[in-house]
Order: sequence, then C-alpha cells, then structure tokens
Amino acid sequence: MPNSEQAFVRFADVQKSYDGETLVVKNLNLDIARGEFLTMLGPSGSGKTTCLMMLAGFETATNGEIHLDGREINNVAPHKRDIGMVFQNYALFPHMTVAENLAFPLSVRRMAKAEIEERVKKALDMVQLGEMGNRRPAQLSGGQQQRVALARALVFEPRLVLMDEPLGALDKQLRETMQYEIKHIHENLQVTVVYVTHDQSEALTMSDRVAVFNDGVVQQLASPPMLYEKPDNAFVAQFIGENNRFVGTVKEAVNGHCTVEVDGRPIQALAVNIDGVGSKSTLSLRPERVVVDPDENRFPNVFDAKVLELIYLGDHIRARMAVCGTEEFIVKVPNASDHPTLERGNEVRVGWQVEDCRALDA
Repeated sequence: MPNSEQAFVRFADVQKSYDGETLVVKNLNLDIARGEFLTMLGPSGSGKTTCLMMLAGFETATNGEIHLDGREINNVAPHKRDIGMVFQNYALFPHMTVAENLAFPLSVRRMAKAEIEERVKKALDMVQLGEMGNRRPAQLSGGQQQRVALARALVFEPRLVLMDEPLGALDKQLRETMQYEIKHIHENLQVTVVYVTHDQSEALTMSDRVAVFNDGVVQQLASPPMLYEKPDNAFVAQFIGENNRFVGTVKEAVNGHCTVEVDGRPIQALAVNIDGVGSKSTLSLRPERVVVDPDENRFPNVFDAKVLELIYLGDHIRARMAVCGTEEFIVKVPNASDHPTLERGNEVRVGWQVEDCRALDA
C-alpha cells in the first residue's frame, strides 16, 4: 500500500455528480503506486469508469483533487497528461496503416523521423506484430487490432496507461490469451496501469491490487488472493468468484469467532463483519472449501446434504446440494476424488472448517 508521499496516482476526497444531486462517485480516496497494475472492478453503474475518465481528463471531478506524480491535474487538458489509453472499440484510424497508427502519437509530439521508425518497430515487436506494419486495421483480426491499440498506447512511453474494458469485444479464449500478454508487457515495462473491468476473473488474473466498486464507493481494496480468500463484506464475497451464502442470526461471539444459527442449525464461523449477538449475518463459504464425507472429528461444521444436481466440468465436478435450508449449496469436487456416494438423489455429509466460513454483514 503506497502512502501519499509515494503515490504516483492519488484521488483525494474525489466526488462526481452529473446532475448536481446524485453522487456517482462518493468521497474516493485512493493511492496507486508507480509501476502498479490496479484494476477498478464492479458492476455497471458502480462508478469505476467515471473514475477512469476523470483520471484521463475526459470528465471533471465535482469535488476533490486528482494528482499524478505529485502534481494536481484537475485542470490539465487530457493531451497534456502524458497518459496512454486503450478502449474496448480499439479507436484505430481506419485510413492509416498499422505503422501509421502507431506513429501518430509520436508525430504530434514532433519526434524525429528516425526515432519514430525505431519506436514503431519496437512497439510492433513487443505485441508480436512485427510483420503487420503495412496492413490497415480492417485487414486484421479483433485480437490483432487490440494488440495495435495496446502498442499505440505504449509507443510514446507514457507515465500511465488507462484501459477501459479493452478485452470486452474478444471471444473467451482470445480474451484469456490477451490477459496474459498484457500482464507480461506490464511486468517487462513496469509502466503504471489502471484497468477497468466488470469481469472478476480478469481482475484476479492480471492485477497487483483490485479496487471493488459498488454504488460509487470502494468496498474493498486488496490483492487478488486477499479479495477472494478474505472478503470484507457480503457484496465482495458474492461478486468475487462463486460463493455459498447463508443468512442467519448471531447466537454467540467470542475472540473473533461466532456461532450463527441457520435454519435451526448452529454454524461456527470467523466473526469478520457482524453487529453482535442477536444481529443478522451473512455467512460466506467458497465451494472448493467444502469436503464431502468428512472426518467428523476434524471438522467442527458437519451437516446432512442431499445431492440435487451434478455437472461434469473436466477438472472438477460441480455438485448442487440441499444443505441447511438452501437448495443452492455448491460443492466443487476434484475429478481425481473418489466419492461413490456422489450420485444424484443420494444423502451425503458435508463439512468445512471454521476458518473457511466468514460471518459478514447482513
């Protein structure tokens, strides 16, 4: 976590309203370190894209300050911020060749012709399009066009690169390939990247840290493993990855642990974000943390379950079960595991550890 002196990008008490009444972004305080890959993740309308547009200079903050490398940039024109941009729709010039598209941001900066040619060649090689310089965008595939857009954003060696849903138009396999390519380019260049997406797997794959937005507020800011394993609240737990959710009443809370009654059954959990005994709480439990036919001496939470549905997914089997009053309880069973009882309609026992079950806000 960078402090304010180290922060390369800094949002200080930033608010944004389009109509003068409703705040789309509410009191954002966020520091981004030099060389960091930070993703703003959230559902549509959560405020993440608005934050990116304010940083780019295409939107103006209603209140607060935005700093880049120690300088306030609220009133600095977009083209003077030294920021590279990559959009979902590529925004390439169709009448120019690939090389001319890459040369354009260098030409407007009045660079020498020899340096432009050298930088264009270097950028094309970086995105593995060294032989494509004379083609026009219409002659390229979607993935190749996105590589050109990425190279154009990096060719003038900006201090900061902003990416707004850049892989949204690509198919699943190509999108995953581009995720790794962007991650590797970032690691090699050590450029600061702020990335916006609503795809949580994309955020987990690529980021150093992820800011999860909802309703104009950052719900949690953490590394991908922390977000997934230790969500701060029920929204983050539900938005990041697949999650089993129980709603119950806190019956006891001692030393960071609690007992929550769900459908008449006591479930032991970590007391992460609860209002105390007698309050409602949402329990969060990842499907891969559940064990079928557990050793009941080693698991404090063991319950009867009925197998309702089995889906074969190659490396694992996704089982939907009826447990503690819900019929949407998901268990991910590794395909190598031998569970002869795991048949549709069978009664089984399932269990999980206290540390894997988090008691969160209602």
